[in-house]
Amino acid sequence: MLRRDPLANPEPLIRRVYAYVAYRIGEGGDAEDVTSATFERALRYRSTFDPRRGEPLSWLLGIARREIGSYFAQRPVHLTNEIDMAAPGDLADDAPARLDLVAALRSLDDAERELIALRYGADLTARQIGEVLGRKTNAVEVALHRARGKLREELEPPAAPGAIAIPEASPAP
Repeated sequence: MLRRDPLANPEPLIRRVYAYVAYRIGEGGDAEDVTSATFERALRYRSTFDPRRGEPLSWLLGIARREIGSYFAQRPVHLTNEIDMAAPGDLADDAPARLDLVAALRSLDDAERELIALRYGADLTARQIGEVLGRKTNAVEVALHRARGKLREELEPPAAPGAIAIPEASPAP
């Protein structure tokens, strides 16, 4: 059987893997190092890639997840923000919202943060996330929905004291 080279077109894969890694550990040198380690491992084990088990991106993100695990294991106390998504010029305008987002993400458990990183960092669909995590698409969709709901709750401004909640209008029968 002729095997497909999973790294035949590496440029878009490098960008997507880096985006995922940066979403998990922050942009910069550490994210570049983890991305580099991911592709070094992929090059070493490219003969083990099986296209019947998923796409090259899913395979690479599985490797990246293990590299991120090693990264955090070497740094048990990681005090920097987990996310650094803004361009330098946007930082002053977006700083409060970004800090709120970082705090909201910290309220999620590891599995929920992983789902959010795969969905928005690596820009994967629920089906692709399922391939990476070995889960069914429907289970991924439900878990993502719950994680986004938790984020929404954390990011909503608190109701003013004494405010009366107005229920949404329901359609007339």
